[in-house]
Amino acid sequence: MKLGLMLGYSGAELKIPLADVQLAERLGYDSVWTAEAYGSDAITPLAYIAAHTERIRLGTAVIQLAGRTPANAAMAFATLDALAGGNRAICGIGVSGPQIVEGWYGQPWGKPYWRIRDYVTIMKKIWAREEPVVHEGREISLPYRGEGAMGVGKPLKSILHMNPNIPVFLGTGMESTVKLTAEVADGWLPLGFVPGTASLYEPWIQEGLDRAGKPRDGFETQAMTQVIVTEDVKAALDRLKPGIALYVGGMGHKNINFHKEMMVRRGFGDAANRIQELYLAKRKDEAIAAVPDEFVDQGALVGPAARIRDRFRAWEDSGATGLTISGVANAIRLMAECARLNFAKE
Repeated sequence: MKLGLMLGYSGAELKIPLADVQLAERLGYDSVWTAEAYGSDAITPLAYIAAHTERIRLGTAVIQLAGRTPANAAMAFATLDALAGGNRAICGIGVSGPQIVEGWYGQPWGKPYWRIRDYVTIMKKIWAREEPVVHEGREISLPYRGEGAMGVGKPLKSILHMNPNIPVFLGTGMESTVKLTAEVADGWLPLGFVPGTASLYEPWIQEGLDRAGKPRDGFETQAMTQVIVTEDVKAALDRLKPGIALYVGGMGHKNINFHKEMMVRRGFGDAANRIQELYLAKRKDEAIAAVPDEFVDQGALVGPAARIRDRFRAWEDSGATGLTISGVANAIRLMAECARLNFAKE
């Protein structure tokens, strides 16, 4: 199983743990991943990391679709990939939620399914450089012919000869968008994937692949978990609960929250409703306490090294081709051992 290292997005001060990234590369990790919300962006840090590494793949998990036009995103990733030496960039995209899309980016929520389809199709046309780009989409079209247009937009072909094979991964979790991911993208960044849920998603993935006539073995699934090496399992689970409560309870509109829906799908509907109710009532400590230990433990690798090694086997057997971990140096080293990576260069 390939391993990735998740850096996420920065808090109040921009910090890139370059030593951890370089350690992961020496240990044989396949990829490093960044994210964005409404602060630091996800692409710029990868250019910095590219300059200080040699081979590790550079992925976003995710850029927010509303933050850039598809042409701008295609340009940014083509430039990143070229700076990094080629075949290192992975364009991971997600739609975020309507509060951020409309409140931060000032863009309409629209129809996410069609917006994703149009976005990925346009990016791949730009990278391919087969002809000036024309796309008549349900949500996004090139040239633009909508409200306010002068009607003189010209189809263009990239000046830069881009890598046509930059992989696109989509961060999705609903049935329709998981099927779409398998159909139009090269990989999947699953929301809330744990080993026990693999059987739910597999038919969706296969249907999407069948639509496109794509083989199963060419499609990547990059799951994600948090790793804490400690003798105190309960304390480690408690450390992870505030982040879960934030996303399930407060990240998104009350009626449109993909993280809450994911928790419901995993069989924790009562807890999800209670967490949201408490969080929106500004009773954050109670919302955190309402996160079940079992839910946290299903999606994390915490505890002594022996417990983590044992529980990692389920991830290896889950059908995921890769696992991105969040963790500090001792966790990075332990996971390299668990995945039996080549770490002779450390």
